[in-house]
Formats: sequence, C-alpha cells, structure tokens
Amino acid sequence: MKPQAGCNRRAFLNKAGLSIGSASLLGLGLSACDSPTPERYSRADIESLAAERGREQEIKGEGEYGHHVYPGYRGLAELPWFELDTEQQLVCVDDSVPLSIDIHSHLGMSLLFKPRLDLHASTPRVKHLLDCDKTNPGCPFDLDVYANSNFSEEALGDLRIQTIAQGLWGSSYAATQTIPNLLREMDAMRVQKAFLLPIKLGLPFGDNLAEDWRAAIKSAGARDRLHCGLSINPRSENAFAEMRAHAAQGARIIKLHPTMQRFYPDDPAAMLLYEEASRLGLVVFFHGGRAGIEPESSHSFAMPRHYEAALREFPNLQFILGHAGARDMQGMLALALLYDNAWLDIHGQGLSRLEQLIQETDGERLLFGTDWPFYHIGASLAKVLITTQAPVRHRIRYAILRGNAETLLPDW
Repeated sequence: MKPQAGCNRRAFLNKAGLSIGSASLLGLGLSACDSPTPERYSRADIESLAAERGREQEIKGEGEYGHHVYPGYRGLAELPWFELDTEQQLVCVDDSVPLSIDIHSHLGMSLLFKPRLDLHASTPRVKHLLDCDKTNPGCPFDLDVYANSNFSEEALGDLRIQTIAQGLWGSSYAATQTIPNLLREMDAMRVQKAFLLPIKLGLPFGDNLAEDWRAAIKSAGARDRLHCGLSINPRSENAFAEMRAHAAQGARIIKLHPTMQRFYPDDPAAMLLYEEASRLGLVVFFHGGRAGIEPESSHSFAMPRHYEAALREFPNLQFILGHAGARDMQGMLALALLYDNAWLDIHGQGLSRLEQLIQETDGERLLFGTDWPFYHIGASLAKVLITTQAPVRHRIRYAILRGNAETLLPDW
C-alpha cells in the first residue's frame, strides 16, 4: 500500500529534525497522518466552525452598537477617544482611559536559522503581521467580527510568507516589531505594561525566543514595562528543567499553544506539566479555540472540552484562555462560568461577542490582550472603550483594562 502523503511529509520532517507543529508555524501547511478519533474531533465540531462563521456574518452590525467599520487602524481616529498625530500615527487622547495592562503580546521573531533581527531598532512605522494600514486608506476594518475576518486571502498569504521568513531569510515585518516600536505604540494607546508570550516550537535549533526576548528587554532597560514569560515544548524531556530555570529568572506566565505545539490540553503528560506550573507559582496561558486560519489538521487540539480537565483537576492553578476561545467562544465562556480559575483574554472578539462576555461575567476575569504585533493595539482598545462607554460600565472598563490583571498578577 502506498503511504499517505502526510506520512511522507512526516518522514521528511523527522529527517530534518522538525515537528509537524513547528513546520506548520513556518507556514508549510503540513498535516498529521492520523485522523483524530470522533470524541476528539467530530463532524459536529467541523460544522460548528462553519456555523459560527455564518452566524458572525448574519449578526455583524445588527447589535446594539451598530456598524463599526473603519478604513484601517488609522481610521479608528474617527472614534472620540483617538486622533492621528502629525506623523499620522493613531493616538489615544482621552486621559480618562485607564492606563492598561496588555496580557497578550509578542515581539518580532527570529527562529530556526536565526536571521538577523535587531530588537532595539526603531523604525518610522510598525508593519503588523495583519497590516490593515499597508495601504492608504487602509483595509476596511470591522470591529464587530472576529479580528482575522477582516483580512483578504492576499493578506493572509502575506502572513504565511512573513512567518516562513522569520525562520529562514528574515522578515521585513519582524524588523519593525521591536522593543522601541512596541513601547511607542503602548505609549500612544495608554498601555503601561505588557506581558510578552514566547512560543516553544520544538525546533532542532534556534528555538530560544524567551531567552532572546528577555535579554533584549534587559539591555533596553525596559523591565519595568515589559515582562517576558516562558514556553516549553510539552514533549521535551527537558520541559521541567526549563520551566524551573525560567521561573527562577522571574517568568510568571507560561504560554502553551495546543494547535501549534500539537497536543491535547488534557493529555496525561500535559497534566504533569500543570502540576509543576502550580508548584512554581506560574499562570498558564493557553491559546484557546480555533482561529480559523491555522492548518485544519490542528483544529482538534483546540476544542473547548479538551481544556476542562486541567481546570477541574488544578483548581488552585490559574489558566488564561487566549482569545476567549477565538471562534469557539461559547464553549470557552461556558468553562469560565463553571471554573473560577479560568480567565478569558478577550483579544480578537468582535463587539457583539465582547458584549456577551461582559453581560455574562459582569467583567470579572476578563483580561485585555492585543496579540501585538499581529494587530495594532488600538483595535483591541477601541472595542473595550465602545462596549464600556456608558458611565455605569466604567468600573468594568477599569477591570478589563487593568484591575483584573492586577488581581491575577498582583506583584507585577
């Protein structure tokens, strides 16, 4: 019998020392040989993603906030909290907006063959990985849909190319995703602090984002504003030692990405990692749910039900569910309402979905995240400001932008 194409690809990757997950991050679009079992990923799961996309198109602009479509990130200057400065950069000019804490951010990446990247460089403009200001006017940016819905196939193709470039020849986008540029955008958007979340991919070499970012932050003198977390490869025999070493250096949040790292959050081996994370006093940040633009073969890992065992078995360990479950928000919200140790990073959700999150949680355990440099910080900030515009919700505005993060991580 002729081997399946996916298995041939796996054999090639094994010879090259790459995992399928790491190759997928590099944009190679590879899939695994084995199909998940129905309890892991069913026809109903597949259909639910299509249904969510369809529902999003039906309700956008029909909620209580109406239509909010702007010409690029710069177009958010049409909102009352923002203006464009003399260099046509977006600035939040409302001093009543609380200084926020961004729980979900990154820097430019240089991986695998480590193409040159100067994280201390300053450039006139940030090229966000999903760059809605690439043209003038910018791409139509709808605040009432999941964030990546705003981008064309061409823009998503650019994202894949730049992802590959980060590991091979160098990315012109990553060259702008530097510490000075992040701090400048943070200042413009009234962000006081940001947690940077590296991802450990399981590459054979050049897989040291946490070490690289932490050293760059230190040399830039920016440790009062930027905190670098950690990540480990769940299958690595050195996972526990790496966790302890990073924790000893002050890392507080461990980023785990089930779709990129291709593991089920309730895998017995992963459960052992959570036990160690709890012992070390870490907070676990999961990428949560299906974003819809990752390789389809990775979707099974991110179904909300696979996260429940971790929440249930480790009630004293705090878990952040990234993107509030992305396009699987309903399932992740249900978990957050059931388990007090589940926090929701709201990045990516549109206005109608964010409104639902606020109504059902009263703003409790909702965290402000931006996923910079994939998007401009203002895209996330604008949604919070719109949904908390009423004076009765200013308490919730403070909680989302700052207060909840201070509760979760009181010593930073």
